[in-house]
Amino acid sequence: MDDSRLQGLFLLASLLGGAAVIAIRLRAGRKPATLRKIIAPPLGMATGFLMFLFPITRIPWSWGLAAFGAGALLFAYPLIATSSFEVSNGSVYLKRSKLFVALIVGLLAVRILLHDAVERYVTVPQTGALFFLLAFGMLLPWRLAMARKFRAAAKEIGKPA
Repeated sequence: MDDSRLQGLFLLASLLGGAAVIAIRLRAGRKPATLRKIIAPPLGMATGFLMFLFPITRIPWSWGLAAFGAGALLFAYPLIATSSFEVSNGSVYLKRSKLFVALIVGLLAVRILLHDAVERYVTVPQTGALFFLLAFGMLLPWRLAMARKFRAAAKEIGKPA
């Protein structure tokens, strides 16, 4: 398979992944939120750190910290700002944000553009490692902030978090 076809497949996979995130997030607002549902994604994603057991994915610490920091400082904030909870019928629900879909599309576009630029300088497995750290850096503070907001909303109705 030639490089352009392979890149097209990766682009398609990224777009499908982005569409899945949007669909899952929009559906999440229909059912009551739970602390377990909020903290499960970073716990599940943390298993990705096992990739660093393999030398092919290893990167310098400074690169890893920069990728994690970029995720935490640049990309997590808009997600935190657009994630809130509301109390309805004695339960806590994730409140849909009108900006969320636009935000996810924008983050996906930045990711696709950055991916091509980064891949010119490092190997494909190292690119995957960098983007994993970027994504984890974005996901962890976002979900921690969501957990804090959820606990506050649950406390408001007298439910244990």
